[in-house]
Amino acid sequence: MDSDFSHAFQKELICVICSNYLVDPVTICCGHSFCRPCLCISWEEAQSPANCPACREPSRKQDFKTNILLKNLVTIARKASLWQFLSSEKQICGTHRETKKMFCDVEKSLLCLLCSNSQEHGSHTHYPIEGAAEEHREKLLEQMRILWKKIQENQSNLNEERRTALLWRGDVVLRAQMIRNEYRKLHPVLHGEEKQHLERLNKEYQEIFQQLQRSWVNMDQKSKHLKEMYQELMKMCHKPDVELLQVRMEDSVLLHMPQPVNPELTVGPITGLVDRLNRFRVEIAFTWEVTNHNIRLFGDVRRLMFRRGSLNSDRSDYFAAWGTWVFSSGKHYWELDVDSSWDWALGVCKDSWMRKNSTMVTSKDIFLLLCVKVDNRFSLLTTSPLFPHYVEKPLGRVGVFLDFEGGSVSFLNVTRSSLIWSYPAGSLNFPVRPFFSTGHR
Repeated sequence: MDSDFSHAFQKELICVICSNYLVDPVTICCGHSFCRPCLCISWEEAQSPANCPACREPSRKQDFKTNILLKNLVTIARKASLWQFLSSEKQICGTHRETKKMFCDVEKSLLCLLCSNSQEHGSHTHYPIEGAAEEHREKLLEQMRILWKKIQENQSNLNEERRTALLWRGDVVLRAQMIRNEYRKLHPVLHGEEKQHLERLNKEYQEIFQQLQRSWVNMDQKSKHLKEMYQELMKMCHKPDVELLQVRMEDSVLLHMPQPVNPELTVGPITGLVDRLNRFRVEIAFTWEVTNHNIRLFGDVRRLMFRRGSLNSDRSDYFAAWGTWVFSSGKHYWELDVDSSWDWALGVCKDSWMRKNSTMVTSKDIFLLLCVKVDNRFSLLTTSPLFPHYVEKPLGRVGVFLDFEGGSVSFLNVTRSSLIWSYPAGSLNFPVRPFFSTGHR
């Protein structure tokens, strides 16, 4: 009867995924419990919501807390198995006829208490085996937690790299067409400059695309390596206490992680671009107000494009401004200084977008160029639709050209006399106001 009870008790402490004693046990929504490492690996490729490996019930992914009760019960079960092992004749010291319950950290072997205090082993470090095994296992689990974060970080970087390669290729194609369209408006004598501009763009495209390919290959290899390390550590955690102590731990988590490439195209000047647009120069008057409205605007961009959260809405050094004029015809050009800003947005918007107090950058009522700081780098994007542009951040003044005859809005890097982005003809067909939002350093 006692044997049946013991067997039934131990069965409840077994993970159905790995068929070993639970390690760092967690309990999911349906009530079933698993090793945290086993569940992490099982759910890594799963759709959301993931299914319970035992009953297949959908379970929402979340950061589960260790089930302390189960962990303590597993510790008791392991100790029972350990003492059953130590009570065998093989684990009785042949010299002193005592149980070998001390672990020698130098020789990675079991000794009885008298042997551990002998002259031969007296200078070595010794631990009671049951405490040493649990401590060793906890150190392995901590390594696994750190390693799992690195696995997730690397996978996130890999996804970002692949996404960047796809978007960047599209940006180059659109940028080439935009450059051709702009040169058609200028003197034919600039045909040679246009050709050089496009050749340089194509050369940079080839070079950077190769960098992106090498980068994601490195990240893919790193992902496989990290997962192999993680599974090796998991196997070590499942070893019986005596075998576990005989494994020499190595610092496997201090690893160099490949970082995503930050592709950036050279912004070549277009001769006569600013001079041509200055013929339509207007002075814009803005109504300024301090608001949290535009903070959510930048937060939306981070969440949609970079999977980041929004900024703290308590910050008061963000400003949004709307032009006092409404434009519905003609051609108009103005410039704004963005040098002292970390986040900024400028362009034009529909009155209805303002009245709704809408901050969604996916709205079709806004044509904005945004500069958003993410980590330690700046990214340029335009709205309608939200799209990244892989050119350097403009310093100084940015020009906005509103062309109702062509139904387009263009943005210029004034210092470089280059075109950042121009919307295709026919994109704009409703009255708009100038818009400017900035976050000061």
